[in-house]
Amino acid sequence: MDDLFADDTAVTPKNAATTPLAERLRPRRLEEVVGHDAILGPGTALGAALAAGRLPSLILWGPPGCGKTTLAACLARAVDAAFLPYSAVEVGVKELKAVMAEAGRLRRHGGRASVLFLDEIHRFNKAQQDALLPAVEAGDVVLVGATTENPSFEINAALLSRCRVVVLDPLSEDDLVTLLRRSVGHPDGIDPVGLEVQEEALRRLARRSGGDARFALGNLELACRHARAKAATDETAVVDAAIVDAVLAEAMLTHDKSGDRHFDLISALHKSLRNSDAQAGLYWLARMLEAGEDPLYVGRRLVRFASEDIGLADPRALDQALAAVEAVRQIGLPEAALALAQAAVYLAQAPKSNALYRGYAAAARAVREGALDPVPPHLRNAPTPLMEELGHGAGYRYAHDDPEGVAPMSCLPDSMSDAVFYRPSDRGFEAEAAERLRRAWKLAHRNAPSEPNNEPSEPKGRP
Repeated sequence: MDDLFADDTAVTPKNAATTPLAERLRPRRLEEVVGHDAILGPGTALGAALAAGRLPSLILWGPPGCGKTTLAACLARAVDAAFLPYSAVEVGVKELKAVMAEAGRLRRHGGRASVLFLDEIHRFNKAQQDALLPAVEAGDVVLVGATTENPSFEINAALLSRCRVVVLDPLSEDDLVTLLRRSVGHPDGIDPVGLEVQEEALRRLARRSGGDARFALGNLELACRHARAKAATDETAVVDAAIVDAVLAEAMLTHDKSGDRHFDLISALHKSLRNSDAQAGLYWLARMLEAGEDPLYVGRRLVRFASEDIGLADPRALDQALAAVEAVRQIGLPEAALALAQAAVYLAQAPKSNALYRGYAAAARAVREGALDPVPPHLRNAPTPLMEELGHGAGYRYAHDDPEGVAPMSCLPDSMSDAVFYRPSDRGFEAEAAERLRRAWKLAHRNAPSEPNNEPSEPKGRP
């Protein structure tokens, strides 16, 4: 098994005919890594550890194409450790245990330290992750796991406590332009002979790559091939903005339907509408739909928003959201995108109130905290003579028989007869609803000395 530890950074042979450009240009030293100064620069915890020749176990958390694998290999080289790369999708625990045991044996006999890189570590279940603990605790290996998913949810607490989580942001537009520019004329990159790559084309490609270096480099390579094929043999091939647009025309936008970015996008849509920003609402809606998000999921979130953030301030908001959902069911995309857009703009401009959200949360909290008094006798059903004899329904007043349309009785248990859960705002229709409810309360409590003022506390869990 010693051959596994012979090369510190096993790299795919850089054959231009078969190896993607991103792989051919993969940095081998930290000095070649573009971006991530926030975690590698002077004064950072990781930078200080590397300066001392140490590498702690890490969980690299970031989107695809941000350089997790590259960074792991460069970190191993920086501390002169053997780099052992595996994918959690392909490797089994038995194989990993053998590798970790051999790494421990070599370390105890004065050999090099070993960095066990586990890509997509979130694919390992609890038992598989637990199997890594002994070797990590003993120092037999330095574990570097890579994941696109939130480690808080996907990594066992025991393993997470033994690793430092490093958050990698998507590469910036400038970072990507640097990488793209570097690839033209690089010995392992794109041959510049007979080729002109315009700066505007690089900028456009970088801007539309979503921080993904692999995506950007792959499409630059396609654009160069497209330009060479388009040009006559005696002419210079030009990669311009038009060719970049043509290459990207059928490229799928990056969108993760279950991971953190999925929830970040729907959160951005929800919060933009809450802030009455129709322009931002349309943008985040388009980001999701154009990337292939389930339109029914978006519609359901709009329905939720209509009640949570608007409620009775504009009762028609719920109608608009439900109509958009029905449009999605009836005609699907792309046509129904306009129905969702109509609903989003309507919700953005509608008056906002979270009174219904707070009211229900307060009522639910009261129930969870033990407000479980029996239903008052006058509100109980009495379908049989026995139940009538037991007093069910006794004292009930039929509201329609009252001249005011509100019977003078409480509909809450005696212990909480003055409780207030729903407190309407003064926005939109809710101001009128507040007056109606205030009048109804006074009529129902005709014998009460005053209106209650025990406002419920702020509910938890607001998105």
